[in-house]
Amino acid sequence: MSKIVPKISSCSFSTIFLGDNIFIHGIAATPTPLLKGLCEHAKANDLKGIKLHHLHLEGETPWTAPDVNKRIRSNSLFTGANLRKSVNEGIADFNSCFLQEVPMLFRKGAIKLDAAILHVSPPDAYGYCSLGTSVDTARAATTNANYIIGQLLCTLYYSSSLLISSKCEMQCVIHSSHIDVMVEDHTFPLHERHIGKDSPEETKIGQIIAENLVDNGATLQMGIGAVPDAALAALKNHKDLGIHTEMFSDGVLDLIACNAITNRKKTIHPGRLVVSFVYGSKKLYDYLNDNPLIEFGDVQWVNDPAIIRQNPKVTAINSAVEIDLTGQVVADSAGKRFLSGFGGQVDFIRGAGIADDGEGKPIIALPSISKKGQSKIVPYITEGSGVVTSRSHVHYVVTEYGIAQLWGKNMRQRAYELIKIAHPTQRESLEKAAFERLKVNMKLLLRDFYFTIIRKSEENSQ
Repeated sequence: MSKIVPKISSCSFSTIFLGDNIFIHGIAATPTPLLKGLCEHAKANDLKGIKLHHLHLEGETPWTAPDVNKRIRSNSLFTGANLRKSVNEGIADFNSCFLQEVPMLFRKGAIKLDAAILHVSPPDAYGYCSLGTSVDTARAATTNANYIIGQLLCTLYYSSSLLISSKCEMQCVIHSSHIDVMVEDHTFPLHERHIGKDSPEETKIGQIIAENLVDNGATLQMGIGAVPDAALAALKNHKDLGIHTEMFSDGVLDLIACNAITNRKKTIHPGRLVVSFVYGSKKLYDYLNDNPLIEFGDVQWVNDPAIIRQNPKVTAINSAVEIDLTGQVVADSAGKRFLSGFGGQVDFIRGAGIADDGEGKPIIALPSISKKGQSKIVPYITEGSGVVTSRSHVHYVVTEYGIAQLWGKNMRQRAYELIKIAHPTQRESLEKAAFERLKVNMKLLLRDFYFTIIRKSEENSQ
């Protein structure tokens, strides 16, 4: 039986002890008031060694303050902007892991959870509370933590479960009897994503992807960021698109409204959008509320390449920080600075690459240069940067200058393809670097390119 308390107090955390491992619900569902209360509890009771395990969190991070950071420390499995400084200063830890594998850390005991702190809806008529906007890794945490604290929010949106497969049943709810303490705090809303205006380069990239790489009837995955958002915005004239993705934001709403997204052609849960978490505006959250067309699932299932590959024309659209001339993708760091994490990029890039129908498209998209005018296509990845997606995973790279098709290409051919879509001011220096690193002779490769075009033209005319 749950203990219901009307407000956050010390009794809310009475079973949190020194050295505990605690899961924290993330993204839009980040329970910020409970995190503040946990910090006060740790100070009042002289607790130390508490570790928070979480994905991207939103809101304030009071446990990184000087008077708390020796007591509570983050183990970030995907780092948001609010924790980057702390991670890079050594106040918080970064744990690199494929998103699909994070639930297994809890299930297999690599991270043994003493408690989980969640943001949940009030119980329904049968006693079930929804995990709302973030099922992702929360389901695994709730079934493996010894003690559960839930922040009740009367406006938390009730998300639909994946009920068709027995393996997915009831993934997005927890019964109220399993929650040890429920704190009534109806004043703190879900976190919302504030989306800026796309740059001309991002808009162009989105148009190139939509017009050349997304087929009618394709199943889409979009990473988070301006470039995937721009690609969605350019898809309004497409037909029968489907969604099977770890996350989505407001960009899907217009495509649903204009009937571009129908999910009709999907193999896995046809007729429904499949997702593990969402992050967007109140308009998006209102649309999701108890909507049977949206199916939330455990990210261990949603992001499984063996599941992803079964859908038709799987098209995975992801962004990057930089890419070298052989196709290695940096997406979680900038030199020695950690920025984010692996997320679902590799899960879906691989799922698209091995699609059952042979029509999958793994896409990495990025502007050709940074805001500081530095090329994002580089001879070598910046010292200290980590490779997220390997050169073997990448099939297509898109900038505002076009598409580089890398699949099946050797290293010199890859360099040639990537230099073609680099910023014009950077191409000469990249050509020199390609010769030094890979002995790439651009004139010979250009000649081979034209010979290939002529040969294909002759074959088509026969």
